[in-house]
Amino acid sequence: MDQAIKIIIVDDHQIFIEGLKVVLARSEKLNCEVVAEANTGNALLKIVENIEADLILLDMNLPDIDGLEVLTILKERGVTTKVITLSMYDEAKVIKSAFKAGVYGYFLKSNNINELYLAIETVMNNESYLSVGLSLVNNTGMHSRFFQNGKLTVSYEDRFVKKFNLTNREIEILKLVGQALSNKEIAKELFISDQTVSVHRKNIMRKLGVNSTASLIRFSYENNIL
Repeated sequence: MDQAIKIIIVDDHQIFIEGLKVVLARSEKLNCEVVAEANTGNALLKIVENIEADLILLDMNLPDIDGLEVLTILKERGVTTKVITLSMYDEAKVIKSAFKAGVYGYFLKSNNINELYLAIETVMNNESYLSVGLSLVNNTGMHSRFFQNGKLTVSYEDRFVKKFNLTNREIEILKLVGQALSNKEIAKELFISDQTVSVHRKNIMRKLGVNSTASLIRFSYENNIL
């Protein structure tokens, strides 16, 4: 590619950003130009108002608003810049949520540099990219935990709810969060206010001990709630 690919890097670890800039500069095939960088979701949202870019490399786990929420806001604002998420999460539910929220590519941080180049090239050719080793299919055998000696046991969801002291409304919201719905969309679905959804979401995260939507989806997925 002769024309430079203008890239915005978003990650809460500055050392990772610096390393990624070096990696992008090493590519013999791609002409990458990092035009901006951000350590938080809110910083990115301000950047895209003033700087044009072809691609955003977006960390899924940010300290203020996480990657899935950032994607939702970008979509609501009509931002058309392509996005590749950089993530450590390999669960199908999280990946599906990211694509539903509008990403072009999902790249696993533990994979190699050459694959990152391939991901960027693929996305810039208007094709979607899913990192090597990932799948959109649940193959974890989660349902086995529902049975003992061939008989259905007590609902795992009931035990989960009791363990973490979740209300019925919180379970409803948790499941909708897993579908990558924004607070506004959840509010519309449940006929409640955006502010009420926000309060419930914070309470759920506090009870489950997680600090991001991606972590919330992962936790719920591992506990067979979604």
